[in-house]
Amino acid sequence: MARNLVERVEAPPSSNDTERQHSKITAAADVDWEAPRLLEADATKKASDIRWRDLPNKYQLFILALCRLSEPLSNVCLLPYIFYLVRSVLPASQDDNSTDNSAARVSKYSGVLVAAFPLTQCVISLPWGRLSDTYGRRFSIIGGLFVSVIANVGFGLSRSFGALLFWRILAGLSNGNVSIMRTVTAEVVRERKYQTKAFLLLPLVFNSGMVLSLALGGCLAEPVVNLPALFGPSGLFNSNNKPDGVEWALKYPYALPALLNAFLLGTSLCLAVLGLKETLPGKEKHSDWGLQAGGIVKRLAMCLRNRGSAYHNYTMMQDSEGSAFLNDGPPGLEKTEPSVAPTEPAKVPFHGIWTRRVVSALVSFGLLPLHNSAFMHIFPVYLSSPPADNTEATLLVFSGGLGLRSATIGIWLATFGIGGILLQLFIYPRLQKSIGTRGVFRIALFLFPVIYIAAPYLSLLAGDGDVRWVFLGIIVCAQIMARTMAIPSTVILLTEAAPARTVLGTIHGAGNMLASLARAVGPVVGGYVFALGAEKGVIGLVWWLYLVVVALCALAWSYLTEGRS
Repeated sequence: MARNLVERVEAPPSSNDTERQHSKITAAADVDWEAPRLLEADATKKASDIRWRDLPNKYQLFILALCRLSEPLSNVCLLPYIFYLVRSVLPASQDDNSTDNSAARVSKYSGVLVAAFPLTQCVISLPWGRLSDTYGRRFSIIGGLFVSVIANVGFGLSRSFGALLFWRILAGLSNGNVSIMRTVTAEVVRERKYQTKAFLLLPLVFNSGMVLSLALGGCLAEPVVNLPALFGPSGLFNSNNKPDGVEWALKYPYALPALLNAFLLGTSLCLAVLGLKETLPGKEKHSDWGLQAGGIVKRLAMCLRNRGSAYHNYTMMQDSEGSAFLNDGPPGLEKTEPSVAPTEPAKVPFHGIWTRRVVSALVSFGLLPLHNSAFMHIFPVYLSSPPADNTEATLLVFSGGLGLRSATIGIWLATFGIGGILLQLFIYPRLQKSIGTRGVFRIALFLFPVIYIAAPYLSLLAGDGDVRWVFLGIIVCAQIMARTMAIPSTVILLTEAAPARTVLGTIHGAGNMLASLARAVGPVVGGYVFALGAEKGVIGLVWWLYLVVVALCALAWSYLTEGRS
């Protein structure tokens, strides 16, 4: 009996014992992460009473929101004018004997240009996530913004397809840290009751950035044509009185949107350097020269504000590193409550991250952009394509686009994008309260196939002005509404699937990698099928054969994985 006892003590632990021990450690370390899942209904009820102004760490969320503008400004801005941009840099082809062939050729090249950005995001996302889990979130976000500013300037001044492709690749590499911004949101707002609003913030900013980017791209491209009062022959900026308009605007007709993007992102970069706080567990007290400079700037601002005022009883609290700029935020915002001294978090092994729940959420996370990104590329090209004579059209066989200019496309997409923002602000939280995150997600998944089936029939209305605009508005509004409901839902579901907070960067990095791969594949495959349909005289081919099929697969997956989640 004694010998058996000694053998039990000295025997090495089995793999099952090790796994059980690891599970206990992880559960103990992350009890605050798992507990809210058991009270989801109650937490959702409490979350419905939370207002935007109740969110904690508002100043950090504000800086993070400005940083989140990097992706839509860098990626979406070219969509309203991509048809004309690609056509202007492509050499003439002897095969382009018809307008349909010309649209098909432009669609193929523009698909490659659009896909370059998310493809490089896919390659870099997981390494960014792992690095941020090791070295911190702040450096990766700031570094990405810096490179993104350079990439936008280079893209705007490019005059060949190869140069455009290079700067798109660089912009994609610099925006591989989008997943880290989602991770920072989860680390800044830890209480479940605030997370619904907090996780809506980045998609809300993304939609706002898309609206801004689409409007800027459509209106500022070809400024001599679209803004003649400023850049035309008699324009305000034509100081040299050139007969055709401002010389540099003629030489670089698509530079202005990209240069303005670079300026806006440069502003976000400055704020991030001065005030973005490190949130990696265990390194929350990190400070560097940027944060110290931010503290100095804030103290100067407070001195100027309080000079001559009757309010002299305020004493600014700061830590020994001079990071008051971080902890207090700007005047008028609530201060961050002092946190409990952090303990060393338990480490989850890499193979332990990929639970069945995480994998299921990742697949849903990737299926959405597989069709949504293809739509975002195909639709502007489709609207820009010249109309066709469809007098002998059948239910499935017809061709041609609407022949709209870039400014019109940008304004239309931006206008209905505002509707998506309002939906996110006022409708999404109420829907989530009533039917839950998965229920809202499923409504969006039902909408997508219906939209894609109906969209190509706009070609049959190209000559009917009023009806065409009404139908176009319905299509755009419905797609934006579905996208607005689906994107925050996938982010919330993926975050809730994480086994521990310490691996959020890795999980969101993997999600961003998968989504980026989908955003690369979608435009390439969609552009190819669109070109094939244009050549065969069946413009609806890409909608029915590709977009509808992928959207139905996403819907089916949401039901197949319901029991697993």
